Amino acid sequence: MQLEQPTQVEQSTQESGWSGTVPSAVDARILGLVVVVGGLAASVNIPYGGVPTALAAFAVLVGGGVGAHVLGERRLRRITDGLVERWVDAGAHIEDVTRSSDGMRTEWTVHTPDGEIRIGGLALVPISRFSVEWQGVGDTMDASEAEENLDALAKGLYAEFFDIGSATQRS
Repeated sequence: MQLEQPTQVEQSTQESGWSGTVPSAVDARILGLVVVVGGLAASVNIPYGGVPTALAAFAVLVGGGVGAHVLGERRLRRITDGLVERWVDAGAHIEDVTRSSDGMRTEWTVHTPDGEIRIGGLALVPISRFSVEWQGVGDTMDASEAEENLDALAKGLYAEFFDIGSATQRS
């Protein structure tokens, strides 16, 4: 009986620790907030249209809120994946990308030998915000702006985190 040898791709994935994908981060707390707000808003309709109107309003509001969160999460995940891919292509060593949570923010932690980089933001599509934090210093911008300027953003953050950051940690 002969054991299977891992392929080259599997070996490089095992060495780096990062699987090449950013984990999903649909947040139950945000979905809970959507349900509560939808329930409160729908309850206003009871005196005017009765229970059927309130139930219809609840379904529409919750459906729209869940859709807005899922689309916002997908946008933030695309930005995170794009940044990490560009950093790896530029020579950064990424150990792993894990999901983390802080308050009502959707976040991922990028583990590097130089420290952790937290990427995330508010995942509701019309008002999505992107934020990045490294060594206690952070920056926030509109998610659509980050997505449009992803190459320039990745290049600037790479210089700050990996070129400048690793040089200051050595001294």
